[in-house]
Amino acid sequence: MEIIGTIVVGFIVGLIARAIKPGNDRMGIIMTTLVGIAGAFLARFAGQAMNLYTANEPAGWIASVIGAVVLLFIVAMVRGRSHRV
Repeated sequence: MEIIGTIVVGFIVGLIARAIKPGNDRMGIIMTTLVGIAGAFLARFAGQAMNLYTANEPAGWIASVIGAVVLLFIVAMVRGRSHRV
C-alpha cells in the first residue's frame, strides 16, 4: 500500500514541480508523472534512510517536490545535450 501511495503522491508532486520550475519542459503528462514518481521515491528513501523524517510527515512532501524539481532540471539538461548532437 505504501508504494501505491508513493505513486499517487508522485503524480501530484510531478504537477507541482512542473508548476514551480521555470521554462518550457516540453513533456507530457506521462513523463511529468514518471518524474514526479521518481522524485517521490528518491526523496522518500533518501530522507528515511538519513532519519530526516518518517513516513506520512509533511517534510516528505516537501522533499518529494524538491527531488522532482531536481530531476526536472536533470531531464532538461540531458534533453538539451541530446538535441545538440
